Parts: sequence; structure tokens; C-alpha cells
Amino acid sequence: MLSLRAFLFCAALVMALPCGAQTVTYRWVDSTGKTVFSDQPPAPGIQYEEIKKGLGLENDQQLPYATRQAAEKYPVTLYTTARCTETCANARTLLNGRGIPFSEKMITRQDEYAEIAKEMGSESFVPGLKVGTQKFPGFESAAWNNLLDLAGYPKTAPYGSRQSGAFSQ
Repeated sequence: MLSLRAFLFCAALVMALPCGAQTVTYRWVDSTGKTVFSDQPPAPGIQYEEIKKGLGLENDQQLPYATRQAAEKYPVTLYTTARCTETCANARTLLNGRGIPFSEKMITRQDEYAEIAKEMGSESFVPGLKVGTQKFPGFESAAWNNLLDLAGYPKTAPYGSRQSGAFSQ
């Protein structure tokens, strides 16, 4: 009888969970033949593909409690461009290696770049990291680790953690 009660409780719990929100990443090939990933659609007339990824309660519940608390108080944003390859890959590897959920902002327009450069306080900020309200232009692993440590993020990813970022699909 106990196993029937446990089964009914689990079934009721699953039915009560709301559906998670989705994020959309756009992918297209630019005029030079390079593949571009962005969180914003390309200019009208350019063929693109939408890559949808669910985020929300079901993914958040798989994160450790400390990570969920840090992500709620100090969300992490990684700023990249299409031309940033190796350094941005190293930045993603650092964040994913620590199991940190982050959003990636792919900068595609010059005016958008100038606005974020002003906010970051540096003209050459890519890749840039924002943890809560703290910002760090450029990739320097020791400085990034310090920001993440101060925000309460774990030093290593838990077993089976999912990767974040534009190339996590």
C-alpha cells in the first residue's frame, strides 16, 4: 500500500509542475559564409533557424541549492561576438566547468557593441562577464573565478550538470 501512495504522490507532483519558459537562439550564415549564433534575429530577408531551449522550473530543480541561490541573486551573463572564437570558447569552458548557469549575449550590431562597451568601461571587453551588477571586461580566469566565488557559485560542476551558452545544444 505504501508504494501505491508514493506513486500517487509522485504523479500528483508531476502534474502540478508548471511548464518552463523557453529561450530562443537564432542561427544563420552571414554574407562572408560564417555561421552566426545570436539571441536576436538577423536583419529582415536573411534566412535563419530558431533553436529553442526550455529553461525554467524543471532545469532549475536539477541545480544544487547553492547554485540556484547564487543564480537568483547574481545572474551571470557572458558577452561575446561572432568573431570571438578561442577566447570565448575558453570563457564558456570555465563557466560550464564550474556548473554555472549563464546566458550568452551575442553582440551583432555596432551600436549595441558601443553601448555595452560603455557599460563595461572598456572598448575591448569581449568576452565580457557580468555577475549580478559586477562586470569584468576581457577574459582573465583568476578575476572571473574571484567574481564567481564572491557570488557563491560552486568551484566545480556537479556530476551530470548541463552546459549553458550559445553552443550548448
